[in-house]
Amino acid sequence: MTTFSIDNISITTQANIYFDGKCVSHGITFADGSKKTVGVVLPAILTFNTGAPEIMECVAGSCDYKLAGSPSWLTSVAGDKFSVPGNSSFEIRVTGAYHYICHFG
Repeated sequence: MTTFSIDNISITTQANIYFDGKCVSHGITFADGSKKTVGVVLPAILTFNTGAPEIMECVAGSCDYKLAGSPSWLTSVAGDKFSVPGNSSFEIRVTGAYHYICHFG
C-alpha cells in the first residue's frame, strides 16, 4: 500500500457511492481551489458523464475505457492517464479493482 501526505487540503470524509457501490470515491480540494477524487471502481461496465474535463489516472489495477463517440476500447494500467472532455461521457469496463485519481479542470 502506498501512502502520501498532502498539506493544505480539504477531504470529503463521507464517500461518494455510485452505481450501487461499484464506484466509491472521496473528494479532495486543494488550497488553490483545484479538485480531485480518489477512488476505486469494482468489477462492472459503467458509463460516467462529465461536466468539466477530467483526467483519469490509474494508480493500481486496470480498466478498459471507451470515450463517447469512439468505436474502440482502450486499456489503462497503473501509471497511465486518459483524458475525457467536459460535457461528455465514457464507458469503463473493470474486471478486478481499478484504483484511480480523477483530476478535474
